[in-house]
Amino acid sequence: MALGSNMVLGGLQPTMEYVYAALLLHKLKQNITEDNVKNVVKATGVAPDDVRVKALVAALSEVNIEEALKAAPVAVASAAPAAAAAPAGGAAPAKEEKKDEKKEEEALEGLSSLFG
Repeated sequence: MALGSNMVLGGLQPTMEYVYAALLLHKLKQNITEDNVKNVVKATGVAPDDVRVKALVAALSEVNIEEALKAAPVAVASAAPAAAAAPAGGAAPAKEEKKDEKKEEEALEGLSSLFG
């Protein structure tokens, strides 16, 4: 069974706070039990829905969360390495901005000659 946004638990669509609670417990290497999920949800100031908690825990008992996370597409994370690879100096981004502005001006001039 795959972990996904279209997962329906016993006819209930789980709300994200329950899924996040399970992911948090998994990350902290804690057992995903009804009591643990309820405690995490309670800590946010929300009264947990016992039926949703029970359904989530039952559904996740058949899921290898680590494998599901590895199989999940990660589009946002690919931007982080690019940002980390950027030079630390402040001068390089300023030069890059000037080049972008020049290219943009040239492109606009070219367009204006077509339509102007």
